[in-house]
Amino acid sequence: LDAGGEVIAGLSLTGHRAVGVPGTVAGLWEAHRRYGKLPWREVIEPAVQLAQRGFQVPPLLAERATAEQSRFEHTNFAQYFGGLRHDAWFRQPELAATLRRIQDSGPAGFYEGETADLIVREMQRGGGLITPHDLRTYRAVWREPLRSTWRDQTLLSSPPPSSGGFALLQFLGMKDARADDFAGAAHNSPQYVHLVAEIAKRVYADRAEYAGDADFVEVPIARLVDPTYVRERAAGVNPSAISPAQSVGPGLAEPRHTTHFSIVDRWGNAVANTYTLNSDFGSGVVVAGAGFLLNNEMDDFSAKAGVPNAYGLLGGDANAIQPGKRMLSSMSPTILLDRDGRVAMVVGSMGGSTIISGVFQVLVDVVDYRMSAQQAVSAPRFHHQGTPINLLTYDGAFAPASLAALQQRGYTVEPHDWPLGDVQLIVRTQAGWDAA
Repeated sequence: LDAGGEVIAGLSLTGHRAVGVPGTVAGLWEAHRRYGKLPWREVIEPAVQLAQRGFQVPPLLAERATAEQSRFEHTNFAQYFGGLRHDAWFRQPELAATLRRIQDSGPAGFYEGETADLIVREMQRGGGLITPHDLRTYRAVWREPLRSTWRDQTLLSSPPPSSGGFALLQFLGMKDARADDFAGAAHNSPQYVHLVAEIAKRVYADRAEYAGDADFVEVPIARLVDPTYVRERAAGVNPSAISPAQSVGPGLAEPRHTTHFSIVDRWGNAVANTYTLNSDFGSGVVVAGAGFLLNNEMDDFSAKAGVPNAYGLLGGDANAIQPGKRMLSSMSPTILLDRDGRVAMVVGSMGGSTIISGVFQVLVDVVDYRMSAQQAVSAPRFHHQGTPINLLTYDGAFAPASLAALQQRGYTVEPHDWPLGDVQLIVRTQAGWDAA
């Protein structure tokens, strides 16, 4: 904020002050320490080789790097990533050296020693805030997943500080509570889209008001996913018109460099993993000498109540910036278990605030509309997040007549600014695993 208490445009998105303490190395180390079977060194080696030998740049990566150049004109982005040209060979020797230190020493090879010194020097060069103490004391935290019964199956998803888990449970619960309205509504028909948008208004209002890091604020998760409360919220859905903004506030007294992978192994173990730099190329700051980009996760905090972030999401005091606090995300890595406790589905996505609505739609496509994994992943998707109250965005080949019908209902209908989710889906079928 500036001296007048107003948000300084861009400060949470670009440059050294946009960076939260990187958590990926600590998180992957913890997962490996608890569940890994292969030696750590062996697990890291393919990444070392890829950085050392390089790769041919695909067109989309080159296009995104070029598009972001102007945003990063005051960082060292071009020095490191100016060579991202289609079909050029791109090598990262500094990154390879960083990965070798992690390979040799685990988290200590990142949060202490040479890599940590390079991070701190980079912070000092650009007026960043991360100190040796911040790095040395960073810990990844184990949390119990949210667990709920849905359609006689057990759904596991991410707890706070992600909003994805409880938001997904609210989406599914409200849809079931309005089952009579959804009956006969064809997939992606104007009525189906309208009903989901009505639910979304209420989900994202609760997200903005109550969600944050449960280590710092009281997040009323049990109340937010309580079936009685969800039914009460669903009762306010207007099946024929857009609910006015004042009627969809919180009910109690989310570009694109997010990565998700879904995995099932031969023994039936499953992983749904979502992690992120936040927007394209994060903050645009590369740790000089270490060769890796830093995130711009500070934008996932609420810099000021009522002021939207880069994804248009509003936030409140629960997600205000505090030292040591984890910022709110929309990550929705999800595992569905059948009645026998076997993995039935593994799903997740990238896409900022659209992760939640995308994972919800894919789950419904498979379970309610009996789509194959490829059909569900390939189906056109849409998004609504409560504000602006009548804005619907979409990605894919929606029928022009459907778009026109939604406009007649009062919606402003626009193509979304980026593809709505790179969904990674695995479904157990009678014939075996179906993945897309």
